[in-house]
Amino acid sequence: MQKRNKMCPFCYLRKMFAGAPKVSERQFPPYENGVRKTPLMGWSSWNTFRNRISHELIVETAKAMKEKGLLDAGYGYVNLDDNWHSNLRDDNGEWQGDLVRFSKGIPALVKEVNDLGFKVGLYSSNGTLTCEDLPASLHREEADARTLAKWGVEYFKYDFCHNEKISSYAPLVYALEVAPLGGGESKEIQVSNALLKGLARRMKSKELPGGLYVSGLDSGSGRLIFDNVTVDKAGKYVLTVCIKKHGRYEKYLAVDVNGKPCGGIDFPPQKKYNVTARFQIVAELVAGRNTVELYNPVTDSPASAAIQYRKMAYALKKATKQVAEQTGQPEKPILFSICEWGFRKPWKWGYSAGNMWRTTPDIRPWWHWIKIIYERNVKLHGYASAGHFNDPDMLEVGNGKLTYEQNMSHFALWCMMSAPLVLGNDIRNVSKPVLDIVTNKGLIAVNQDALAKQAKRVRKGCVDVLAKPLADGSTAVCFFNKTGFSRKSSFNLAPLCRDDYVAMPELKGECKVLAGKAELKDGKLSATLAPDGVAVVRIR
Repeated sequence: MQKRNKMCPFCYLRKMFAGAPKVSERQFPPYENGVRKTPLMGWSSWNTFRNRISHELIVETAKAMKEKGLLDAGYGYVNLDDNWHSNLRDDNGEWQGDLVRFSKGIPALVKEVNDLGFKVGLYSSNGTLTCEDLPASLHREEADARTLAKWGVEYFKYDFCHNEKISSYAPLVYALEVAPLGGGESKEIQVSNALLKGLARRMKSKELPGGLYVSGLDSGSGRLIFDNVTVDKAGKYVLTVCIKKHGRYEKYLAVDVNGKPCGGIDFPPQKKYNVTARFQIVAELVAGRNTVELYNPVTDSPASAAIQYRKMAYALKKATKQVAEQTGQPEKPILFSICEWGFRKPWKWGYSAGNMWRTTPDIRPWWHWIKIIYERNVKLHGYASAGHFNDPDMLEVGNGKLTYEQNMSHFALWCMMSAPLVLGNDIRNVSKPVLDIVTNKGLIAVNQDALAKQAKRVRKGCVDVLAKPLADGSTAVCFFNKTGFSRKSSFNLAPLCRDDYVAMPELKGECKVLAGKAELKDGKLSATLAPDGVAVVRIR
C-alpha cells in the first residue's frame, strides 16, 4: 500500500479538514511551431481502412486526391493512422514500417507522396503501446520525434491508449547539486538554504548530509525554491536532485529554471539498499544568479496528460530544428494533433501542448452519433484560436448510410466550427455528390478563414443557429435542422451586432448562399430546411 510522506500533526489536520492549499499553477504559453494558422485539411486512413493499409493503398489514395481536385481544394495532408508500423523496432530502437505492407520503408513512402504534392502524417500513442498494441512513444518522446523528423513527416497524431498517469507523489529532497555539463566543479546546495511554499516543510534526518530534507511537495501542495544558484558562465548545466529514498511507488518532480519550465524527472519505486539517490536533468543557466524550483504539479489526470503531451510537442520542435541543422535543408515543422478523446478537458490546456485537440470520443458514420459529437464541440468556441483548434474528429462524409443532407450538414457544421477537415472515405471510389460537398469552395473558405474563430451557437432548439465572424468583416450564419422533418426558420440578425464574440458590423444587406436555401430581407434571415439539413450564408 502506498504511503504519503510523514506530516506534522497540524499540517495533517489542516489538510484533512480544509484541503491542502494548492500552489498556483504555472501558466504555459501557447504552443507555436509555425505550421499553419488555419485548420488542417487532409485525409486519414482510419475511418475506412483501419488495419488494412499498405504502401500501394496510400499512394493510390494520394493520386486519386490529386486527380479529383482535392489537393487544389486544400486537402494537403495524407495521414496514416494506426497499423502503419511493425511490432519490431530496428536494431537502433527506431520504428520501422510494417515489414510486409510497407516493405520499401516509410522514408520511401514519404518521398513518393511528397512528390505528388502532399505532406505525410503518421500516428502513435501517448502510451506504452498504440490502440492496436504496437510500439508507442510514452517515455521515448525524443527518440521517436527524431525518427519522425528524419523521415520528413509533417503531421503527427498522438493518441491516448495504454497511457500511464504520472505520479502525484514527490520525493524527499535534501539537496540540489549544480555542475557544468561535460565536466567541471560541482556545487551542492542544501535545502536549509532554500525557500519553501505551500505545505513544503523541512524534516530532520540524522542519515542525511545537512540533517534535513523537504517533504510536502505532493500534488501541487508545495514548492522547493533554490533562489541563489550562482554560476560564472551561461550554458548547459547538470542539475542533480539528491533525495532520501522512501516508498516503493513512483514519484515525479517538475523543474522550472528562472520562471520557465525546464522539464520533469520521473523517480521509480525505490529499494533502500542505500539511503540516498541522485536523479538528473540538464538545464540552461544564465551567468550569475539563477532560480530553480522543484514541485509536483500533478493534481489530477488532466494535469498528467498535459505534461506528457507538452513533452512530445517540444520534442517534435527540437527534432525538426536539429534535422534541419544537420542536413542543411529547410525545417519541416510537424503539425501536432492531441488525441486524448476529450475526457480530460484538453480544450483547457491543449493550446499549450499542440495545434489541435480531440474534444470527443471516436466518430462513427451514424447520424445520431455525429449530432452528439456536434453538441459536445459546439459549446467550446471560446477555446479555439489561430493555430489552435477544437477537433471533433475526422469527417465521415461519404461513409456509412448517411443521406445527402446529413453529409452536407456534417461537412458544413465542421466548417463552421473551425474543425480540422480530415476526410475518411475511400477517395478512389468517391461519388460526385460527396466530392461536390467536400470541395464546396464557399464552405471551405469559411473553415479556412484567417480570423480562425470557431462559430458560436447563438440560438439553440430544434433548429440551431450558428454565427462565425470572418476576417473581411462578413459573418457566416448556419441554420441546422436537428429534426427529421422539413422546417422553415428565421433569425433576426440585429443581436449579432451586439454580441461581443460575433461582433457583426452594421449590416449592408449583402447575402451569399453557400449551402441550402436562405434569403435576407429587412435584417431577417430566413431558411427553408430539409430534414437533417442546413442552410449556410455569408452576409455583410
